[in-house]
Amino acid sequence: MLEEKARVVARSRRLRRSEQIRALVRETSLDPSKFVAPVFVTEGSGIVEPIESMPGINRYAVDRLANYVARLRDAGVGSVLLFGITGSKDEAGSQAYSPTGIVPRAVAEIKGRFPDEVVMADVCLCEYTSHGHCGVLAAGSVDNDRTLPLLSRAAVEYAKAGADVVAPSAMMDGQVGAIRIALDSEGLRDTVIMGYSAKYASSFYGPFRDAAGSSPSFGDRRGYQMDPPNSREAMRELSNDAQEGADILMVKPALAYLDVLSKARSRFNLPIAAYNVSGEYAMVKAAAAQGWIDERRATLEVLTSIKRAGADIIITYSAEQAANWLAE
Repeated sequence: MLEEKARVVARSRRLRRSEQIRALVRETSLDPSKFVAPVFVTEGSGIVEPIESMPGINRYAVDRLANYVARLRDAGVGSVLLFGITGSKDEAGSQAYSPTGIVPRAVAEIKGRFPDEVVMADVCLCEYTSHGHCGVLAAGSVDNDRTLPLLSRAAVEYAKAGADVVAPSAMMDGQVGAIRIALDSEGLRDTVIMGYSAKYASSFYGPFRDAAGSSPSFGDRRGYQMDPPNSREAMRELSNDAQEGADILMVKPALAYLDVLSKARSRFNLPIAAYNVSGEYAMVKAAAAQGWIDERRATLEVLTSIKRAGADIIITYSAEQAANWLAE
């Protein structure tokens, strides 16, 4: 009798009866101010070029950035992460650290129009090297230590142009420490470093490489990006970046690595970012285009799962659309 009574009393559905009650007891909520919108910036003028493999995402010329950033701000998204696309590539990726390169110009344009915008700049060589790898080559492989000064030069140029955050993504050992020393030596001590700390050699980067023209001309990046089966190794990478002076740690990709994200949240007190990458975005778009899923519900569910797993910051191509849905 007592068992029967206890079973009847325990009705979890009481707290699910209406949207108002569900909202009242909701454990995880999305906030557009925590979204970061990745932005592809290309050479030329007047260009807004759709990316076929990423529906809804474009490449923007510097002179067309302001309109897009204004839209993001209207939706409540106040942060962007810039990726430069250049037509001038060489073995050393010199346009990545040129003071007149595409990223410094884009940073200056945005900060000139919107001084309070949080501008983040990706720091890597892959979009700028003729071979498509993330560092300079020696004997057919990426030379970690020769790459560090070039990443540091790029970070300094982006910070000088006004970037609030520099985000080294090359997965070179010691990159955060080298960049922190370089920034501090230039008096740029307030520049935030967001490390791509646990960046996996993932199959989900395909549309990004299409958008940025950054596919390697030979081999792959498994020699320096993380092996997908490993999670303890990710904790070492995150710890190394924290010790080297990273202000924000990142797990990338997000959706396929929620377990890693959760472990990172429980272990580190620094802000944790998660990158909802291009392939994750494109899968939802493709399935929605076929009528197989509800795009709005699926997108918000994906972002909620990333937040629930522990992300403080979500870098996502869905930033504008998701923010507008949340406001409805």
